[in-house]
Amino acid sequence: MTRRDTAATQFPLTIYYDASCRMCNAEMRHLMLRNQAGKLIFIDASTADLSQAPADKAALMQAIHGVGADGQVYVGVDCLTRAYLGVGWAWVPRLAGLPLVAGALDKLYPMLARNRYRLPLAPMAWVLEQGLQCTVRRQARQAAARSASCARGSDACDIDRPR
Repeated sequence: MTRRDTAATQFPLTIYYDASCRMCNAEMRHLMLRNQAGKLIFIDASTADLSQAPADKAALMQAIHGVGADGQVYVGVDCLTRAYLGVGWAWVPRLAGLPLVAGALDKLYPMLARNRYRLPLAPMAWVLEQGLQCTVRRQARQAAARSASCARGSDACDIDRPR
């Protein structure tokens, strides 16, 4: 990402993904759970009306696409790193921007995307499901902590205040 890329131009980021792909769907569910600030908008390219999409259905089904608030289109790893930035995981784009990692991701993503329906689903689904469960447990702990604070009369229950 360049210095030009600011939150104002990137977000909201509209993401076009293939929900018919278990791996893609699990990753988007993970992002949806973390999308507390509403910076990401998710569109299932496998079933949605794509008249406003940045590419034709074939291209959208070949690789994940995102459209920033300024109309800039991001494809593949570029889209995913911006999505993770949108949910507060700034370390993902920083890691993905390292030269060796970026080179590996540039080669790996097209291969994974092209073969995503052929990959063994059980191990992949298990790994992604573990990540989802971890996210859900963390959110439940945070909600319980906020609820306990509210019960004690703390101002921590003010959900409009940034933490």
